[in-house]
Order: sequence, then C-alpha cells, then structure tokens
Amino acid sequence: MMVRPSRFHSNPLTAESNRFQGKSTLNPEEQQAAAASEFDGISSALESAGVQVIRFDDLPEPPTPDAIFPNNWVSFHADGTVVLYPMMAENRRSERRQDVIDALAGQHGFHVREVIDLSFHEQAGQFLEGTGSMVLDRVNHIAYACLSPRTHLDALGDFAQRMDYDVLAFDAVDEQGAPIYHTNVLMNVGEHLAVICAEALPREDQRHAVLRSLADTEHEVIELSFAQMNAFAGNMLELKNSDGSRLLAMSKQAFDSLEKAQVATIEQYAGVVSYPIDSIEASAGGSVRCMLAEVHLPRG
Repeated sequence: MMVRPSRFHSNPLTAESNRFQGKSTLNPEEQQAAAASEFDGISSALESAGVQVIRFDDLPEPPTPDAIFPNNWVSFHADGTVVLYPMMAENRRSERRQDVIDALAGQHGFHVREVIDLSFHEQAGQFLEGTGSMVLDRVNHIAYACLSPRTHLDALGDFAQRMDYDVLAFDAVDEQGAPIYHTNVLMNVGEHLAVICAEALPREDQRHAVLRSLADTEHEVIELSFAQMNAFAGNMLELKNSDGSRLLAMSKQAFDSLEKAQVATIEQYAGVVSYPIDSIEASAGGSVRCMLAEVHLPRG
C-alpha cells in the first residue's frame, strides 16, 4: 500500500530528530512536484516487477507533508490485525486514516479482524512509529528497535504484548553520535537475508545480541558501512511478486552504494527493484521502504 503525496515537503516538526532530512535546495512546491513524479516512478517499477501496488491519494487537508510514508502510522498482519501507531509530530497524526483501512477491506477484499489503536500513547509523550521504529521479523515474531525520540519502551512493550512479539531493543547512533531516528534506516530483515549497519550500534553487548539473534534465526547477514546507511541502503524491503518470487525494493542511491559482492549475495535470495527517488530522500530523510506499508492481511 502506498500514498501519493499532495502536500509533500521537508517537515519542520520532524527535522530535529531526523538528521537524514532537510538536504533539498528546492522550495516546497518544487519538492511536491518532484516527489509526485518519483512516487509514480517507483510504484510503476514495482508493478512492472509483478508487485501489486494499492495506491491512495493523500488528502489535501489538513496538510500532511510526510503522508508518503504510511508505514509509520499503520501495519497489517497475517491474522487480520491492523495496528495504528503513536506519532511524534502532531502534523503526522492526521495521516492515520480509517477510510484507507475500510477501502482495503471493502474494495480490495482483505479481511480485517481487529484494529489495535496504540495512538493513545501520544498523550503520555510515548511514541512508536510503526515499521519505521520497528523492523519486524514476522516469521520469528521478533521486533528489532533502536530507541530514539520516536521510539519508546512503553509503547514498544504494548505492541509486543498485544501482538506476541519478542523485543530486541538497542541504541543506535550516526557517525556524530546522534541517535538514529528510525530502525529501518539501519537494518532490514527478510525471510532469509538481513542487512544491518552494525557499526551504528555503539554498545558491544547490544551489537552482539542483535547479530546473534539474526544468526539464530538463520539469516545471512550483510553488514553495511555508515556511508551505505547514509545512502539509505538499510532502507530496503523484501516483497513477493505475483509469481511468488522474492524482490528487494530500494532506491537507486541505495543500490549504487552496494559493493558487487553484496549485490551478488542479495541476488542469491531475491531480485532487485530500484528507482531514483533523490528528492524524496533529500527532502524528507526517508526512502523506498518508508513508502511501503506491506499488506499481510488475509483475503476474504
């Protein structure tokens, strides 16, 4: 599921916690035009690779400059559960849309058994921004999460208890020692392959615990450098197309940062779909994985 932007621009309410954003030299109108074009390009590239893409248009009011990143406000699960999340920035809370959930059920044939709304944690200043804050190993029910101003233990524990997930929480920082705002910019976990910028985990015990967990769940691990993380190589997502083949979706910047040996390892497990979304990345500090809210709901 993807949301085509209508008021996209670098969000001033998220800039302090997201050091990846605010690098565009375009004005807000130019940022919106560029993002809409890049959105159309990456969604078409996914469809050409056989991935079903369900598009929704962002609502023009109230303004939601980050609506292009729906994975932060909602996740969809194979048991029919939909989870809504507490968002740090007030202007992101309007991204939560019941009409999107209703359309997935009514128009697209997905079964919604239950909606779990965790947004009440916002009242206590506790946030958990979906599969940005958490990287979910859905097979083994493990939630990997780096703690940050957008990811708090109380909300994380609430998710884990309700959804029967084990939590592996850790600290993660960039090269300047600033907290990394979302876990999904430094790692991704697929069915058999994981990528992670392990050097972003400053505590040896936590780094060892995460790598041990990935090994224990029989994942082959590709370790990324800080430079590759900064190019959004950690912000990829494993998908399946209509033939059941695995694909890794990422931006062209992310793909271009990978070494040949890393690409060869990826291609043992999945094909690659990449597309340039330079303006989205520079303006908003998110990449392809952030744009995709994967729908695991059952049909019917």
